[in-house]
Amino acid sequence: MDNRQALGSWLSGPRAALEEAGADLGYRGERLGLPQEGPGSIARPGRRLGALAVDWGLCLLIAYGLITDSYNRAAQVWAPLILFVLILLTVGTLGFTPGKRIFGLRVVALDTGRVNPLRVLLRTVLLFLALPALIWDRDGRGLHDRLARTVEVRS
Repeated sequence: MDNRQALGSWLSGPRAALEEAGADLGYRGERLGLPQEGPGSIARPGRRLGALAVDWGLCLLIAYGLITDSYNRAAQVWAPLILFVLILLTVGTLGFTPGKRIFGLRVVALDTGRVNPLRVLLRTVLLFLALPALIWDRDGRGLHDRLARTVEVRS
């Protein structure tokens, strides 16, 4: 293996290196019984981050426009609180936040297809801890989704 090949395997990640070695990992969501593409398939990270950015911007706008005139206070105190409540209320009842709706995503429970409020509470608390959301499995689900037994899919 030359240096370019070693650098390429590092850049593409462990999944690509395993597949190059001959391991068949299947597509993301196959183990969960989800389709490979289209509605019901695993949401990609770019869409998930885009939806979170839209939700954060909306909460920041609400905090800065309606609650306080200090941007720092809006960003550090009020916007996270509003985002927490927004996620609890909208995902707990509808299965999506405004950002997820714009990007065509929804959160579902693996066993029932609908998310109950207790699972949403657990998922949201873990999401706000950040570390569980940054640890993913081979299906692209964060630890917060695994512990809440949920999955974020395309709608």
